[in-house]
Amino acid sequence: MHRKYLLSLVVLLSTIMAAAQYQQHFTNATMRLDYNHIGTAHEEHFAFDQMVNDGQWAGSKTVLIDELRLGKYFFEVKDPASGKILYSRGYSSIYGEWETTPEAKENWGSFHESLRFPWPKNKVDVTIYKRNIRNGFDPVWTYEVDPNHHRAFRAAADKHYNTFDIVVNGAPEKQVDIVVLGEGYGKEDMDKFHKDAHRFAEVLLSTEPFASQKHQFSIRAVETPAPHSGVNHPHQGIHTRSALSVTYGAFDSERYALGYDNKTIRNASAAVPYEFTAILMNDSIYGGGGIYNLYITAAVNNAFQEYLFVHEFGHHFADLADEYYTSATAYEMDAEHLEPWELNVTANTNPETIKWKELLTPHTPLPTPWEKTTYDKHSIEVQKKRVEMRKAKVEEKVMEDFFLDKKAWDDQLLANMQYSGHVGAFEGAQYKANGLYRSAANCIMFTRHDHFCPACQRAIKLIIEQYTQ
Repeated sequence: MHRKYLLSLVVLLSTIMAAAQYQQHFTNATMRLDYNHIGTAHEEHFAFDQMVNDGQWAGSKTVLIDELRLGKYFFEVKDPASGKILYSRGYSSIYGEWETTPEAKENWGSFHESLRFPWPKNKVDVTIYKRNIRNGFDPVWTYEVDPNHHRAFRAAADKHYNTFDIVVNGAPEKQVDIVVLGEGYGKEDMDKFHKDAHRFAEVLLSTEPFASQKHQFSIRAVETPAPHSGVNHPHQGIHTRSALSVTYGAFDSERYALGYDNKTIRNASAAVPYEFTAILMNDSIYGGGGIYNLYITAAVNNAFQEYLFVHEFGHHFADLADEYYTSATAYEMDAEHLEPWELNVTANTNPETIKWKELLTPHTPLPTPWEKTTYDKHSIEVQKKRVEMRKAKVEEKVMEDFFLDKKAWDDQLLANMQYSGHVGAFEGAQYKANGLYRSAANCIMFTRHDHFCPACQRAIKLIIEQYTQ
C-alpha cells in the first residue's frame, strides 16, 4: 500500500509540474506551423510558409512530451534560452511515403505539411527529426518560431463551416478528439453525410479497445460540400473536382486515396477541436488510406466500409503497420529486416526481449507455427485474379463478392490452427513474407478481419493514455 501511495504521489507531482510548464510557456490556442517539404529520394528540404491560429488547444496540457516516439518523423518545441523541451510529437507524412516510390528516384516532389502544438507565449525553436536506419532520429530542419512574426495569423478563423456533434464526453484536453470530414458529398448529400459520420463513430467505438474506452472519445463533424457527388478516379477515367482534393490513385496505386490540399483540409478540421481526422469518401469503390497523425480516408458505399474505417484509423491513430505481405504496395521497402518502430510488428523472436513479451501466451513457440504455406499459395492466386479483374474493370459488386469470399476463407483457416488464439510471433508482416512477425494469426491489420490483435490493442491503449491524462 505504501509503494502504491508513493507511485500515485509521483504521478500527481509530475502532472502538476507539467501543467505549470504549460501555463508558463503556452496560451490556450493552437499554433499550426505550415511549411513546404520538398525533395527527391536522395535529398529533402523544408521551407517556412506561415503560422496560423488553429483554434482552442484540444490536446493534453499535462502529457506534453511524446515518450512513444512513433512515426517516421518527430518534432520538438524547445525554449531557446534553456534548451528545455516544451512539447514533442511523432508523425508521418505523405512526403515520407512518396520518397520511397519509384517516382521519387527521378523527380522532385513538393508537399505542404503542418505541425500543431500549443501557441507559445514567446519565441521557441522547432526542430524536425527524421528516423534513421538505426531507429534513432537525426535533425533535418530547425526553425525559430516567433509568435509575433508578420506571417503569424494570430486571430482564430471565423467559424464559417456547418458543424455537428456526434458524441462529446468531456473537455477537449481530457478527451481524444476526432473530426469527421466528408469528401464527394454534394449539398444534396448532407443528410447522407450525417448518417455516414454517425456510422463511422458507431463502428469505431464498437471495436476493441476503443469500445471499452469510448467514454474518453469525443467525435465532431464538419460539413464540406463538394460541387458533385463522388471522388476522382484517374485509373478508371472518372475525373471530378471535390472539396478537399482527395483522389484515388495516390502514388499510382489505384485504390490508395489521399488528399494533397493540406491547407483546405486543416482549415476545415479546425472548425472543431481535433487531434485526429477521418475523411469519409462518398464513393462505392473500395479504397482509402491512413497516415500517422495526419488523417484517414475511407470509402463509405461498399461492403467493407466498416473494415476500412477501423483499419485505416489504426494506421492514423497508433501508427500500426500493415501486417499483410501478399498484396502489392506502392512502396519499395528496405531489403534488410531491421526492427520496425511500429508496435505491432517485429523482427525479434526472442521471448525475453520481443516487444510484446508481456502478452505472450505461455508455452507458445517462437516463431509460432501456422499454415503459412497453405495461406501463401491461396493468397498469391487471389492476387493474380484480383489484378486480372482490375484490368477488366469489373463492376464493384463483383469485386466485393470476390473480397467477401477471400475473407471467409481467411477467417476459416486462421481460426482453426493449433496456435489460433495464441499470442506469439507469426511469420509474415509489413509486406515481407519472411523475417518479420505479427503477434497473432489474424488481425484487422492482416486480413479484412473484425478484431485487432493483442499487440495492436496495446498500442492503441498507449495512444489513448497519451491524449487523455
